[in-house]
Amino acid sequence: MSQANIKEIIKAEYIKCATDPIHFFRKYCYISHPIKGRILFHLYPFQEDVLTDFRNERFTIINKSRQLGISTLTAGYSLWTMLFSKDKTVLCIATKQETAKGMVDKVQFMYNNLPSWLRGNIKPLSDNKLSLKLANNSQIIATSAASDAGRSYAVSLLLIDEAAFIEGIDKIYTSIKPTIATGGGIIALSSPNGVGNWFHKTYAEAEIKKNDFKAIKLPWSLHPDRDEAWEQRERANMSSREFAQEYDCDFLGSGNSVVEPDTLSFYEETFIQDPIERRFMGGDFWIWQYPDYSKQYVVCADVARGDGSDYSAFHVIDAVSCEQVAEYKSQVDTRTFGNMLVSVATEYNNALLVVENANIGWDVVNTIIEKAYPNMYYSPRAYGEMQMDKWMAKMESEQTVPGFTTSVKTRPLVISKMESYIRDRQFTFHSKRLLEELRVFIWMHGKAQAQNGYNDDLVMSLGMGLFVRDTAMKFHAQSMDLSRQVIGGMTKTGIDGPVHHMPNGFQNPYQVEMGGQIEDITWLLG
Repeated sequence: MSQANIKEIIKAEYIKCATDPIHFFRKYCYISHPIKGRILFHLYPFQEDVLTDFRNERFTIINKSRQLGISTLTAGYSLWTMLFSKDKTVLCIATKQETAKGMVDKVQFMYNNLPSWLRGNIKPLSDNKLSLKLANNSQIIATSAASDAGRSYAVSLLLIDEAAFIEGIDKIYTSIKPTIATGGGIIALSSPNGVGNWFHKTYAEAEIKKNDFKAIKLPWSLHPDRDEAWEQRERANMSSREFAQEYDCDFLGSGNSVVEPDTLSFYEETFIQDPIERRFMGGDFWIWQYPDYSKQYVVCADVARGDGSDYSAFHVIDAVSCEQVAEYKSQVDTRTFGNMLVSVATEYNNALLVVENANIGWDVVNTIIEKAYPNMYYSPRAYGEMQMDKWMAKMESEQTVPGFTTSVKTRPLVISKMESYIRDRQFTFHSKRLLEELRVFIWMHGKAQAQNGYNDDLVMSLGMGLFVRDTAMKFHAQSMDLSRQVIGGMTKTGIDGPVHHMPNGFQNPYQVEMGGQIEDITWLLG
């Protein structure tokens, strides 16, 4: 073969490597295997998918099982970026400098084992333990986590290794993000480390498309060499919580969550699904079921305080099957929120509208009153023991107030009711947003509340709805039964006279003769 032909073959192969990283990996990228030694990096199908996401997405966040080769894959992608692009800076941040250095070591090993025509027959300009710089001015730099990490670099690709374990990564991310604003990318990868940290929050928001990251979940079962026998061996050597965190990609709570993590995992696997429609500005109103005009619904709402740190939220619940059919969460002014609630409640068969009336909630309640909505919930001024006769007596008097009153007495009842419904799996919900709020809804200083930096707007609005369903609506239903019993008695005996018969011979059980006049008492049925 002539020299000219060899050059053409090399040129074509170089172009193919530059345009197809999977081809580059399969043919030229060597890795150091702990048992097999130096081997070609033969990609598994799930690794090819991840590599494709690296190319197509600027920001990726990977919730991964251990020992899937993702850190090595990321190192290979970093080398591919450096080789075939000029003036690229890859910055790797990890918990410790030694961990970050491991990423550079992997890149160094791959580079050293490339054929000379891919390396360009030119040694790196710099080659030390914490960086590797090529002749085309592309480089990778390793650094430990620090508040000023990366400030002095124009970063083309930021790697955050074991992101869930880096203390203060939220501040580091905030400081470094402007350096990639001109077009750089981010790859954040980690196994989970509980909830409430930057990695969990960013991943959870990515799943519901609330940020620019592509969420990738890689459990142990994706590896073709792992089967049930492997799983049994691993489980025998660790607790179920440890296995779930290390291999199942499960964001486990720290043991003080209001709802048990296992229960939430059941909901995630069984009921969580995408809405069939996203409505309103920003698509923040999620719908799983459209109104069924033979059903009764409850719309329960929590109103934002207005300080910018929380959200106005509401659920639409099927009152009979106790299933979430729609949900809203966003930051919106009170009048718009009130009008929205009236619109949605009307659409869902004039649903019972339950709105928290504390503080700024009064603005929403007043908007609903102004719209003359006919089915708003009114709270007794004092709940007491919540027995039916007492509740009905208060509702029939003037001892009520529009909206739901959250107090030191009712808040624990609301939370307890919500927890028991979910624990006993009597309530079905489909929302990923609600699931993530429940994961960080914890006992803190003896009070159930959202973990620092998170919100509980969906949780509290759900609690109010379930509490009302289990108290006021139940009592109302019992009072209707009593009314029907009374009506049944009147249809048999009449009051002050015989029961009125319709002209066609059929008896109308809801018309009676009282004092010589025919009275229709259908209104007693509500």
